[in-house]
Amino acid sequence: MKRLPEISPAEINIRGLVKRYHYRPVLNDLSLTINDGDFCVLVGANGAGKTTLLRVLASLVRADAGEIRIGNEIIPSNPRSRSNIGYVGHQSMFYQDLTAVENLRHYARLYQLDHIDQIVTRSLQTAGLVSHQEKPVRVFSRGMQQRLSLARALLHQPSILLFDEPYTGLDQEAARFLDAKLGELHSPGRAILLAAHRPQRLLTIASHIAWLKEGKIIQHLPVSHLSQTPELEAYLQEIT
Repeated sequence: MKRLPEISPAEINIRGLVKRYHYRPVLNDLSLTINDGDFCVLVGANGAGKTTLLRVLASLVRADAGEIRIGNEIIPSNPRSRSNIGYVGHQSMFYQDLTAVENLRHYARLYQLDHIDQIVTRSLQTAGLVSHQEKPVRVFSRGMQQRLSLARALLHQPSILLFDEPYTGLDQEAARFLDAKLGELHSPGRAILLAAHRPQRLLTIASHIAWLKEGKIIQHLPVSHLSQTPELEAYLQEIT
């Protein structure tokens, strides 16, 4: 397959990020670093700005100020860095009347990948959707659409993965599948940032946790140090 330009290290560096809506700052001088090999869970109340932050990182929304580096490249100015990002958002963004295989082929062409049929077949196998590949996406359950979203996000083998509340609406079987897949994806050469309103099940998978409040990251620490931060620990208990 055609390989997209790799970035090194697989790292996210955010400095002084500002994003306003109607003159109200949603992200307010936010700084955060996700290192190569880190899996960071982003927590915060509804409306705290988690989705906005992920959309800015995915270059779907432009920040008003600040700097974002993916590896050593600044985004959104450098397409090279954007090509190494995989994003799973709230909306599946699939063509509902196309089949699963047709959707993945479409996105593989957008990434200008070689050996598209081989890549799409492998992605469907990994997602456990081979038996459903000829069905239109509109008949898929929420869990099946989420599997397909993950398959699409991984088509181009990105080193940066962004997830926005991926467990929303999933049944237990689909949630367990996602648990296992995230555990596999957490590895050196990749950095993961995942927003979760209720992150408890992720604390055995993730390496770090970041608390977004009033537009800033007020806590960012290894999960293993959580017991040393009573304020964050109390917050997580409140939202259980």
